[in-house]
This record gives sequence, structure tokens and C-alpha cells, in this order.
Amino acid sequence: MLAAACTATVFYPRFTPDSAIRAAPALNPTLSVNYSLHRPCRLLTSSPPADFKVYGDKKSQLPEVFDSSENENLVSEEQSYEEIDIGWLPAFPHVLVASMSNFLFGFHIGVMNGPIVSIAKELGFEGNSILEGLVVSIFIAGAFLGSAGAGYLVDRLGFKKTLQVDTIPLILGAILSAQAHSLDQLLWGRFFVGLGIGANAVLVPIYISEVAPTKYRGTLGSVCQIGTCTGIIASLFLGIFSDSDPHWWRTMLYIASVPGFILALGMQFAVESPRWLCKAGRLDEAKEVIFNLWGPSEVDKSIEEFQSVLKNDGGDLDSRWSELLEEPHSKVALIGGTLFYAGISNGALASLYVGLTNFAGALCALYLVDKQGRQKLIIGSYLGMAISMFLVASGIGFHLDEELRNNLSILGTILYILTFAIGAGPVTGLIIPELSSSRTRGKIMSFSFSVHWVCNFFVGLFFLEATERFGVAPVYGSFGVVSLLAALFSYSFLVETKGRSLEEIEMSLNQSFTERD
Repeated sequence: MLAAACTATVFYPRFTPDSAIRAAPALNPTLSVNYSLHRPCRLLTSSPPADFKVYGDKKSQLPEVFDSSENENLVSEEQSYEEIDIGWLPAFPHVLVASMSNFLFGFHIGVMNGPIVSIAKELGFEGNSILEGLVVSIFIAGAFLGSAGAGYLVDRLGFKKTLQVDTIPLILGAILSAQAHSLDQLLWGRFFVGLGIGANAVLVPIYISEVAPTKYRGTLGSVCQIGTCTGIIASLFLGIFSDSDPHWWRTMLYIASVPGFILALGMQFAVESPRWLCKAGRLDEAKEVIFNLWGPSEVDKSIEEFQSVLKNDGGDLDSRWSELLEEPHSKVALIGGTLFYAGISNGALASLYVGLTNFAGALCALYLVDKQGRQKLIIGSYLGMAISMFLVASGIGFHLDEELRNNLSILGTILYILTFAIGAGPVTGLIIPELSSSRTRGKIMSFSFSVHWVCNFFVGLFFLEATERFGVAPVYGSFGVVSLLAALFSYSFLVETKGRSLEEIEMSLNQSFTERD
């Protein structure tokens, strides 16, 4: 579409940290345009748009369209310039590579659903529901440990190296599971996969929030959820073939190792977080990343904000877990733990149709999150989840026509997945890093996801027993009540972060900044 709109080549001088930063405000791109063939357009980046013109010292050097006799037509044409916003584009390849972790997360969520019967039969635990459940959910134990340790690693190694290190258990775990000839080998493989998944679940939302331009942080942050949905759909689709081939599950697990290799290689070419570089004292590298991803006009302002926050709050390299009990970190940790507790989902709902619904919801979030804001989406999401759970409970609990009961249950299930994917799914992982201080961002995300894995484990452990003891309708009704409480909690405690840099958010929430000002 861009090529069809205009023929344009933009040239920037090669970046050198010291000289380019000083010269940044004066940078003027050179644009060559064939006006006789195409209508001109203006390209928008994350920094204020440059005034794209054709430069020349003599009138003869200008295209014929600039002849004075056609001046009025030129003014009219300039006023009708099409504005194409591509400010998100420089950061997108780095976000896309990092979101490969979410694809792996989604793939491993669904990879055991289809072939678990074939696996149980081949490895000798067929008919043992406890062991079958353990194979599906053992990675939660690994994910808990991975989430707990991710903050410590990233504080010291940075995002690039930590994400690459985390691919080791992901790759080894997938291959070990694929080659398993005993239940023990399979469980160890799943546990290693969980370690990598847990760590990456913490790291990727933070990484994206720190490399994305402020204006597009919500949109790019939603790519995580799209990656997860894509992984689930891919695993469920591949699982179809397990019905005809009892050994197909090994092929699926071998396939699961491939994205790990892609992630490890891709992160070698991805940028490091400019905020982490600044905290690590690598200022020139931080300036270069900001220059390339956010635009030259953002360099000085961003570095000044980074250093202001570091001077006031200190870096995360020497932060302690006990600081999560202190203000303002304790409030954000409470928000993170509560939202991840409320956002538990039931694996029994996983099907290809529901997976497509999840994907559709994630696409909606991609469009809405930077337009409507985080708080509106997450409150609306929890309200929709509550309504959907009450629909399911009504369809099951009341004496209604059988067709009506089935329709209510299906509608409630689809609505739950859709509303979850629009808000609670992507926004929770986005807003917690935004609200966290630079000093404790990694540790707060580690704590929040640890709560998430623990709650998922216990829900999976006691769900069937609860439905047998209390009935299906009361259990789903209780999920609806939890969703309502989450909406009320979000209304009371969340603040809107749309359109504000991470440093602006931190300075507005941190009392020490307020008192100093």
C-alpha cells in the first residue's frame, strides 16, 4: 500500500552516539519523489514528523510540479496528503522475535490435549487419570520456579542474554519429551519446558514495554497474546493428526523445539532494553537504541527521564525482594497478584473453535488498547467474563429447555474467551510492568506470575472435586463472582497509563518524586 501511494527513499546519516545526539534536532531527511507518477504522502514515526521537502538551490532543480503556474494545485494537493503512521515499525521486528516465547507458551498449553491418550497407552499409564493430569500440568511447577528466578537473572544479564539462556530448557525439554520411553523422562521434559515458559512469561511483557515507543506500547504489548493464541491454535491443529497416528505426539514435541532455536537466534539480532542499558551504565548503547527505535528527537528527553528515575530510585541491580512489602511497590505487587489470580482460565475449554475466538479477541485488543486505554478494557473484560460465567451457570443450573441450556452454555463459553482475550489476557501482562518502578519491575512481575502459576495449579487440582461436591453451576457461578470482584478492584486501584512513558508513570506514582517537586 505504501509503495502504491508514493515512491520515496529516506536517508539518515550513520549514527554515532555522541555526535548524532548533539545533532539530532537538526537532522533533515533527504527525500526523492517522482511527483509525475504518484501522489505524495507523509510518513509518521514515533517522533514528531519531519517536514519532508525536495531541497534545491535553484528553481531549475525542482520538479515541474513546482512551477508557479501550478502553485494553487500544489497547495491543494499538499493539504490532501495521506498520513501513514509507521512509528511502530522500527520496534516491531524486536517485539515479534520476543513474542516467539508466547507462541511456545501457547503451543505447550495445547500440545498434550489431543495425544494424551496415545502417550498414556504407549508409556504404560493408560486409565490413570492422576498421572495423565500430572503429565499435562507438571510444567506449572517448573513455570513457578522459572517465574520466581527470572527477575534475578534479568537484573544481571539483561533481556537479550536471559531470553537466550531460557531457550535452553525449552529446547532440551521438548526433545527429552519427544524421545521419552518412560513416564519419568516425559515428566522431566515437561518440567524443563515449564522452567523456560515461566521465565519468559515474566520477561517478554517487560521487554516489550521497555523497547516499544510510548504511543504504541499497548498495541505492541498485545502481540504477546496473539503469539499465545497462535501457539494454541497450531498445537490443536497438529493434534488432529494424533487420531490416525499413535506416535504423532513425538513429532509434535520435536516441532516444539524449533521455535526455541528461532528465538535464541533472533534475540542475537534484537536490541537490548534501553532502560536496562542505562541502569547498567552503557549510556551510548542506550542512546543508539532510542535513536533507532523511537527517533532522534526522543534521545535527550528519554535519557534525562531514565537518569532522573535512577537517581531517585536507584537501579534494580541491588534491589531486594523485601522491597515488595514497601510502598509504592507493595501496592503494585498486590495489583499484579490479584489480577493474575482473577485471570485463571480452565484448560477444559481449550478447543480449536475456542482458540480461534481467543485469537479474534486478541486482534481486537491490538486495535483498542492504545485507543480506549488499559483501565476501560480490563474492567469491561472482567464484567464480560462475569456475565459469561453466569450464563454458563444458568444454562446448567436452571430447569430449561435442553436446546436453550446448550445454547447458553456455548454462548457463555465463547463470550468468556472473547472478553478474556480482549482485556484480562493481554492488558494484565501489559499494565503491571507499566505501574512497576524501574527498580522492582522484574521482581514484581516474577511475584505476579508466581501467583498465577500457583493458582492455576490449585484450580486444576481441585476443580473436578469441587464440581462433584458443590455442582457445576455453583462453581462457575463462583468464577463469575471472582470476575465481578476483579472488575471492582480494577476500578478502585488501577490508574490509566495510556500515552505516558514508563518514567512519567513512575514519577507520578512515587511519593518521593512528588515531595521533591
